[in-house]
Amino acid sequence: MQLNYEHFMQKALHEAERALKAGEFPVGCIMVYEDEVIVTGARKNSVRKNRNELDHAEIVVLRKLSKLDRSIDRSKITLFCTMEPCLMCYSALILNGIEHIVYAYEDAMSGGTDLDLKKLKPLYRDTNIKITPHILRDESLKLFKQFFSDPANDYWKDSLLAEYTLGAL
Repeated sequence: MQLNYEHFMQKALHEAERALKAGEFPVGCIMVYEDEVIVTGARKNSVRKNRNELDHAEIVVLRKLSKLDRSIDRSKITLFCTMEPCLMCYSALILNGIEHIVYAYEDAMSGGTDLDLKKLKPLYRDTNIKITPHILRDESLKLFKQFFSDPANDYWKDSLLAEYTLGAL
């Protein structure tokens, strides 16, 4: 069964919009299993005094997934995210058995999905992962442009990602 990628990416975009309204970096993420959203989440602690690089949206949803009280074949989960997962998140998704990642906007600074897994050790090399990029890219890009255009936000300000985003078409 083919999932409706745009439908589910809209839900991830909704999570990103909520994060943006809260002053956070606008990364929203959902996990879909058997055509049903099972967990949702967004980036946390990107712009406050508790700023860290652990509360990425993908890590937030993986934590929620681990608390679900139901049997789920993780290889059949599709993750939808408004930005390409960074290397940390990409690795965490692989280690948690997620085999399909759909993202909207490419992370020009730290995106990890083009890593050649075949050059790594067996745990990663033998992974069967599918990447589907650029679903509703323009809608996601709009949120990141809004974030980087706001002088109140200093997260990754003046970074390659900010420069790339503000110059992106």
